[in-house]
Amino acid sequence: MNEYKAWAAAATTRAVKTAAQTAVSLIGTGAVGFTDLDWMQIASVAGVAAVVSLLTSVAGLPEVADGKSPLASAPVE
Repeated sequence: MNEYKAWAAAATTRAVKTAAQTAVSLIGTGAVGFTDLDWMQIASVAGVAAVVSLLTSVAGLPEVADGKSPLASAPVE
């Protein structure tokens, strides 16, 4: 069960970082005012990026032991 916690923590951290990086890239250079930004669209795109990151993490993460995912169904030999 501990391997699930380690994987979940690493995958969540990676997803949050991905969402933050996506949001920063959408905010841009500051050519528009803070209130002129479409915050719902930024949150939506960042949320999709976080979900994609979590789904990608099912294949494995280098942050956990041997990079293996406890969610992978077939054992790697």
